[in-house]
Amino acid sequence: MANKREFPLEKTRNIGIMAHIDAGKTTTTERILYYTGKIHKIGETHEGDSQMDWMDEEKERGITITSAATTAQWHDYRINIIDTPGHVDFTIEVERSLRVLDGAVTVLDAQAGVEPQTENVWRQAETYGVPRIVFVNKMDKIGADFDNSVKSLHERLNANALAVQMPIGSAESFEGVIDLLNMVADVYDEDKLGSKWDTIPVPDEYKEEAEKRRGELIEQVADVDDDIMEKYLNGDEISVDELKAAIRKATLDLKIFPVFAGSAFKNKGVQMMLDGVVDYLPSPLDVKPYVAHDPKTGEEVELVAGDEKPFSALAFKIATDPFVGRLTYIRVYTGSLESGSYVLNASKNGRERVGRLLQMHANSRSEIPEVFSGDIAGAIGLKNTTTGDSLTDPDHPLILESLEVPDPVIQVSIEPESKADRDKLDVALQKLTEEDPTFRAETNAETGQTLISGMGELHLQIMVERMKREFHVEAKIGEPQVAYRETFTKPAKAQGKFVRQSGGKGQYGDVWIEFTPNERGKGYEFEDAIVGGVVPREFIPAVDAGLQESMKNGILAGYPLIDVKAKLYDGSYHEVDSSEAAFKVAASLALRNAAPKAGAVILEPIMKVQVITPEDYLGDVMGSITARRGTMDNMQDRAGAKVLNSMVPLAEMFGYATTLRSSTQGRGTFTMVFDHYSPTPKSIQEEIIKKRGGNAE
Repeated sequence: MANKREFPLEKTRNIGIMAHIDAGKTTTTERILYYTGKIHKIGETHEGDSQMDWMDEEKERGITITSAATTAQWHDYRINIIDTPGHVDFTIEVERSLRVLDGAVTVLDAQAGVEPQTENVWRQAETYGVPRIVFVNKMDKIGADFDNSVKSLHERLNANALAVQMPIGSAESFEGVIDLLNMVADVYDEDKLGSKWDTIPVPDEYKEEAEKRRGELIEQVADVDDDIMEKYLNGDEISVDELKAAIRKATLDLKIFPVFAGSAFKNKGVQMMLDGVVDYLPSPLDVKPYVAHDPKTGEEVELVAGDEKPFSALAFKIATDPFVGRLTYIRVYTGSLESGSYVLNASKNGRERVGRLLQMHANSRSEIPEVFSGDIAGAIGLKNTTTGDSLTDPDHPLILESLEVPDPVIQVSIEPESKADRDKLDVALQKLTEEDPTFRAETNAETGQTLISGMGELHLQIMVERMKREFHVEAKIGEPQVAYRETFTKPAKAQGKFVRQSGGKGQYGDVWIEFTPNERGKGYEFEDAIVGGVVPREFIPAVDAGLQESMKNGILAGYPLIDVKAKLYDGSYHEVDSSEAAFKVAASLALRNAAPKAGAVILEPIMKVQVITPEDYLGDVMGSITARRGTMDNMQDRAGAKVLNSMVPLAEMFGYATTLRSSTQGRGTFTMVFDHYSPTPKSIQEEIIKKRGGNAE
């Protein structure tokens, strides 16, 4: 018999907690878990014992790196919470979580208001159309300013922020909040860790200000709701329930963002914000239908939440768990699934069995027999599933919109300290690349060196620390490098002749090859144009192989030679002394001899760089892009800021984050993705060759 779901769909909330680094996001999540009865002791991030920050690196650095998923109960609602990282190197984690959430709480630091990474995650949430409420945290800090924070939402994000509360006092004197809808004050008892508060009439000294703000709130809601506007203009009474319903509707339509005040650290205001999650954020039934595609016909299919429908889910994260091994986090969109059942991985077109299902709570878990539409859970037993895969009922295959994974931009070499470390390193790299699609690993065939690449220096540092801690790998790390390439710019013909006679069997290979530049991105192409058997058939593959091997090591500075056509059109052989090995060497000599005539150049990766900056700093930002050999593409306006799109060589982008931070007082943000390879200027080419001890012919 099928199990019953514990909470109806309309009483389920899937939310993310997102913020700038250090805005108090993890502490806020901790308090939610404490007040909803999930934990019995409060952990503080700055003491390193927070429930959500469960990886050792996070405990040391006090930043949240991977989105821990957890479940809480508030009144008769289930709230699934995903805690997301605030650091820009971990935006894939934020993207992953936004993809599977229905609503979000944006946490601000009351002293700082909107900060750069807040702008980043806010824009990502806009992309996915995620409704948000805002929690202005750290009201107990010196310099805390609720009104300024609300203003920064309007000015920096162009967000229609609606203050549904006002604080009672600030910094040392912060005591609680005034609820502007019900016109009551919630004042906390200092001794009870925030679990006890008194709801009292608005104190006399705040009455006038609260009345004024309530009037402003009604006007703001009337602007986005016709029914409220009509009552407001007619001077009719507007009930609290009518106001709440209008605010809920406008929040779901992304027209309004309700704002709450509090101090998670001082245990104040978190419960009212939880009421806001329930009152204003969507259930899986409120969000617009999810779009999926039928893999057979390519047709779009709209998915609306419901348990009776065929099962569909998205695998949004793979983690290696110390107790259960490989764990796949899934978000169920439609239908239900019992543990032990088979699912179809529609992205890979293969069946897999879900061994067990777990309800996640930071880094502890409880086994559950079944998952339903709208649930977020952990699945064990999915061996071939990776991030972004669609899991469906075997009879109803569907591909859900997958995650956009940016390409890594920075590369370092990693050397195991010993032979024993080499095997452990291979295992670690396999596990970590499975978990994080923006982390890659490859081995350079020529040097045998292992290269790891990722989204930034912090990203790679943390991966190396995880290798050390979780897989006990001791390794040396090189300096960050740019992946250059080489190519030919002119056609050239050359002979390669390899003859060695020294008594006994000699070596003989002789080829004439014509090299021509190929279109960028087309790679290497080999053409056999031998007539009359001047080079016997059996040696022709050796010529091709010899060229490919030599091209890996380049001509000028040891970087791979790309986008070249090679036509073998003449040569000669010796009945006895010719061999595959001799023709391989001959081919590499032909390549070497052609290089001076073929206009060999070094190519560098050019990045598409997008900088978002407040207008005040535009001049400085444009100047620094030009100074980095950048070319401007275009400029747009977005949410009270300027968006600059440009092309900049990757080699010039090292250290740019620091430059941008200082030239925009931390308010500018940038993203970059690889766009194309382009020849380096001559002076820079000579420098690279000199540095690599290459051949500058």
